[in-house]
Amino acid sequence: MPFDDRTDAGRRLARRLEHLRDEDIVVLGLPRGGLPVAYEVARTLKAPLDVLVVRKLGVPWQPELAFGALGEHGVKVLNQDVIDSCGIRDEEQAGVERDERAELDRRVARYGAGRAPVTLAGRTVLVVDDGLATGATAEAACRVVRSQGAARVVLAVPVGSTQAVARLRGVTDQVVCLEALGNLGSVGAWYRDFTQTPDAKVIDLLTRAASARSPAPAPRATSAGPRAERPGDGEVEVPAGHVRLPARLVLPDAAPAVVLFAHGSGSGRHSPRNGYVADTLNRAGLGTLLLDLLTVEEEGDRRNVFDVALLAGRLQAAATWLHDGTGVPVSYFGASTGAAAALEAASAPGADIRAIVSRGGRPDLATPAALGRVRAPTLFVVGSLDTRVLSLNRLAADRLRCEHRLAVVPGATHLFEEPGTLATVAELARDWFTTHLAQPGAGHRRSA
Repeated sequence: MPFDDRTDAGRRLARRLEHLRDEDIVVLGLPRGGLPVAYEVARTLKAPLDVLVVRKLGVPWQPELAFGALGEHGVKVLNQDVIDSCGIRDEEQAGVERDERAELDRRVARYGAGRAPVTLAGRTVLVVDDGLATGATAEAACRVVRSQGAARVVLAVPVGSTQAVARLRGVTDQVVCLEALGNLGSVGAWYRDFTQTPDAKVIDLLTRAASARSPAPAPRATSAGPRAERPGDGEVEVPAGHVRLPARLVLPDAAPAVVLFAHGSGSGRHSPRNGYVADTLNRAGLGTLLLDLLTVEEEGDRRNVFDVALLAGRLQAAATWLHDGTGVPVSYFGASTGAAAALEAASAPGADIRAIVSRGGRPDLATPAALGRVRAPTLFVVGSLDTRVLSLNRLAADRLRCEHRLAVVPGATHLFEEPGTLATVAELARDWFTTHLAQPGAGHRRSA
């Protein structure tokens, strides 16, 4: 039964996926042809939509035949049977990989410009394409999603070969295919209109999906009346000296506090792990601001990543901007060198920070004097297998004179990639912040 076009296929596929509506779902479309299908699925399920860039590796003299695929974050899937049967030499394979990696990087940069990626960790991720031929690109996509901490991976396509569907069941939790065929031929043969999807269409669909899920923010009332200058939810720019730092703000109605996320490296507001924690805090009614402490140009010099004084100064500026704009208390969540910056900033005279949480951070990079001045209740969260960072956190904790705790997550490494470990981090952070909301940042008790 052919589909009229990708929109028709997406609507039919969405009806088959209705059973997922009540789950915490993210829909990822594979560009470019998978985006129109994924858009209809996300719209019907009322789920966030994002893009996952994967590139097919085609046999040099027969590009439609895939010998593998490349995905984001360095993922590569190869079909050794095709490589051997076609006699593809190593240098030919390397040439194709080099060209496709360059195109993948170009598309990632273009599709992601101005948008924060949707958090995948701990959620059901629905990977959608317009069809499944060899399955190489879909397999690469599912492996990328799994590496990002998805709790469940579901692959959904309108049409596919029975062989590919069977193989993909081995790397996913579920495969949904409306038409599985023993003799597929080409995917395009099952569409009346299989016109190529341009980049502009992909960007337009992503923009429309984001707009549909971002209601206009309402003014927040304070004792001084409504604030005309209140920053709106979504992508914002934070003034910090001579630069303006990109950030992503979420401010639920009546939020009692805002947690400012600090990350010293280039991941910043795009960190999927920070994004997962932020989502957990938002569901608990807390506001969040995920901030890039460095500009794109500054990230090129690795010395800036470890310039704790620079990072702390910008964090202080952001906290002031945030408090003045929202009228609610501010707390810090630091990762990597952002944890040291959070402690340095919180130690400054007059700083009114309600609580601090460090995730796998480097608090040891804060000066001993600053650690001794911190008054905000502080929680260090470290994986039990991250032994070096665990030792450094213990040293920093010994220098604190405020209420603090070191929480060790069993079986976790530095990035908390093991199943359930990131959820533990998020729950610990949520409980720490909500417990200390009613207190000013002046705790003096010590705890182990």
